[in-house]
Amino acid sequence: MKYVLVTGGVVSGLGKGVTASSIGVLLKACGLRVTSIKIDPYLNTDAGTMSPFEHGEVFVLDDGGEVDLDLGNYERFLDIKLTRDNNITTGKIYQHVIAKERKGDYLGKTVQVVPHVTDAIQDWIERVAVIPVDGEEDPADVCVIELGGTIGDIESAPFIEALGQFSYRVGPGNFCLVHVSLVPVLNVVGEQKTKPTQHSVRGLRGLGLTSDILACRSTKALEDNVKEKLAQFCHVPLEYIFTLYDIPNIWHIPLLLKEQKAHLAISKVLNLASILKEPSLGEWTSRAELCDNLHVPVRIAVVGKYTGLSDAYLSVLKALLHASVACRKKLVVDWVPACDLEKETEKENPVAYKAAWKLLKGVDGVLVPGGFGDRGVEGKILAAKYARENKIPFLGICLGMQIAVIEFARSVLSLHDANSTEFKPETKHPCIVFMPEGSRTHMGGTMRLGSRKSFFNVKDSKSAKLYGNKSFVDERHRHRYEVNPDMVERLEKAGLSFAAKDETGKRMEIIELPNHPFFIGAQFHPEFKSRPGKASPLFLGLIAASCGELDTVMNPAAVHHQHLISSNGPKNVFVNGTSKKSPNGLADVRYNNGYCNGLYTR
Repeated sequence: MKYVLVTGGVVSGLGKGVTASSIGVLLKACGLRVTSIKIDPYLNTDAGTMSPFEHGEVFVLDDGGEVDLDLGNYERFLDIKLTRDNNITTGKIYQHVIAKERKGDYLGKTVQVVPHVTDAIQDWIERVAVIPVDGEEDPADVCVIELGGTIGDIESAPFIEALGQFSYRVGPGNFCLVHVSLVPVLNVVGEQKTKPTQHSVRGLRGLGLTSDILACRSTKALEDNVKEKLAQFCHVPLEYIFTLYDIPNIWHIPLLLKEQKAHLAISKVLNLASILKEPSLGEWTSRAELCDNLHVPVRIAVVGKYTGLSDAYLSVLKALLHASVACRKKLVVDWVPACDLEKETEKENPVAYKAAWKLLKGVDGVLVPGGFGDRGVEGKILAAKYARENKIPFLGICLGMQIAVIEFARSVLSLHDANSTEFKPETKHPCIVFMPEGSRTHMGGTMRLGSRKSFFNVKDSKSAKLYGNKSFVDERHRHRYEVNPDMVERLEKAGLSFAAKDETGKRMEIIELPNHPFFIGAQFHPEFKSRPGKASPLFLGLIAASCGELDTVMNPAAVHHQHLISSNGPKNVFVNGTSKKSPNGLADVRYNNGYCNGLYTR
């Protein structure tokens, strides 16, 4: 097994996750099989209980693991299926060590960070690295490890020590360290400054790790004299220093690495030159260029709670992008804060209220993503009502499906106090109820999690057709509440179709309105399995319906053969109404209530 470690210096948010994913794509294009591990030094056991404002979205894996969003990047870029153990946290390591100590596995020794914690980290990496993640039986050839945080952080010290020991454990030729660092340009002098990177590399060396390769983040390509200076002071060969400058499309990062021959540098460090093939990135290049040149827009409103931070809905945004590219449309996302649609906001902040409704009424389709808590719920219900009554394509995910059921019960069944027991425990008409197997005392890892089967019971439904008329689908779940089984019959008689259910037939998985152009809700999260070139069927349906092309997409051949073509046109992003380069490089996104956080994101 060969290991590539990606670390970050100077500041956080440099794009280590995209860099690690892009390295994986490049090595995979060279004929190697690749797996990934993300190390998060925080004390949480997993990301499940963390606020999206703290750490972005919680990504859910097939096995139910609630993990860092970077594992979503790995899965999307490499088209692999990771496990919960591919995300290592300080909490997991200490929990593992303490459990061993309680069993007496340390034979009376004084349990210490070195060697017990550091050994546990190394053993974990070696164990997880050999788990196949690409459908094959044998272990991968290369494991790309990303160390979260920034070099010098106190909480990452045990991992730095462990990885230093690990480089000696696996031996020369089996370990390559790629250090991602910032080379800023000061506006006053207009010069690329190398000192921050010099200090970062020196600090890393002082902790026992030596950089083999430098991946330098900057606003523009590094000048030759700057690279020479970095080579001299960081003790890294000139040909092993690469520049990852700001570009409007992160799908170009693997291509940027290929142009600079990063695969050759990595292969030399890992002694892979004899088996490495020339990178084959034709399909990837075509997709990136197609995305750059789309010009016919499709406008989607994302009505949510965390619209000020796009990372909170990262997988949703990527799934919308994948579907838009498949439909040859340029994605425009209008972020609509759900609470701004509510009557209370009309009184307290009429400007925000009018702006939110103006956005909602100007879109081609509406998406209500998952979430927790009661803030903004009434606004989401109003959005679902607007989409239903005005025949606007609608997709509700998890909570988005549940609020669609509540709205239907209120408006069609005239159950005006219909609600979820999550928001109003005393409601007389509980449309959504707590699942009996859930825990009311412990939050972490107690939801219905992971990949589970949903069986179609309405064969001619739009969702069944979008999934290629399969009898069932495997999608990932993350929820505590479900549609009340006692109300299903009443809702069905009123015209709400439950197109798919779980294996027991008692848990509702997909809702539809048959007499609506496209009104679908899913209890699961289809965004987690969407991939570039393999768009999620439900997201594909939403985009196609928003473009008036649903009938074409519901043809199974159209779903499974998304050929790439080229078109021309510029690409911009609107930040608070101002045209700018796209922050994530993959779509036009309108940040009406948020901020643009740089051109190159995780």
